[in-house]
Amino acid sequence: MPELPEVHALATDLGSRLRGRTVERLEIVAFAALKTFDPPVSALAGRTVADVTRHGKFLDLRFDDAGPHELHLVMHLARAGWVRWREAAPQRSGRPGKTPLAARLVLDDGAGPVRTGHDGTTLAKGSGFDVTEAGTKKSLAIHIVRNPREVPGIARLGPDPLDPAFTLDRFRRILDAAGRKQIKGLLRDQSTIAGIGNAYSDEILHAARMSPFKPAVMSADDAERLFDAMQSTLRDAIARADGLAAAELKREKRSNLRVHGRTGEPCPVCGDTVRQVIHADSTFQYCPTCQTGGKPLADRVLSRLLK
Repeated sequence: MPELPEVHALATDLGSRLRGRTVERLEIVAFAALKTFDPPVSALAGRTVADVTRHGKFLDLRFDDAGPHELHLVMHLARAGWVRWREAAPQRSGRPGKTPLAARLVLDDGAGPVRTGHDGTTLAKGSGFDVTEAGTKKSLAIHIVRNPREVPGIARLGPDPLDPAFTLDRFRRILDAAGRKQIKGLLRDQSTIAGIGNAYSDEILHAARMSPFKPAVMSADDAERLFDAMQSTLRDAIARADGLAAAELKREKRSNLRVHGRTGEPCPVCGDTVRQVIHADSTFQYCPTCQTGGKPLADRVLSRLLK
């Protein structure tokens, strides 16, 4: 699932390609992905992209206010969604449900002169991007709104951990308010802290040498260590992704994860074997030596299978 660093990099990459260009059309292929009906999809035709930003894990394309209202195309890529840039105008999409294609944005052939992107590639007229979603469980969400806060998921978001206003003192207040809630779940709760998902919560906790089951209420020293791990993990991931095209981001993320998705491999810090705990809809990974005093955590799903 794309998390804060990948969505940040997607916004940077798409912004360099789209800013100042005009939309010819937006095609919705997977109609269940479109969560709004007013404004209609056709309202984007002829609009110019003013900026591309993010809100937590939501990608936000902001269009100029040439019409009666400013418009936003907001996307949440969920577990298996992605954005794929197209250098040339594609043919009309095929029948719904036959491919991973969920939506397609095509730029206007008359949208000004050919320009060069931040990576030196030519931005051809008629180019654009596809929004895809792999797998059978479809959770991708596309919204066309006048204000991003009309999207329920954005309206519920907690503070962004990379916002200058997100200080150690604010983080301590969040921890104190959460009480005995497990820290792994707290880090993933988008209404508490925006943008961190399963992968980076594993990485943050490993960097902080902290058990995923540790209660949120903790000592001042532990809170500071966790805060520093959060900041360094996210900022380092953003720095590595800076300047990468969308096609390169997944590989970059996987290659730099230290414990997430690495069950059975040696921990890069201490050499112990990375272990996992399985939940109904997700798994997480950790290092026993680094995080739990050498003790494996109880894996309830595995325990039931062994009975």
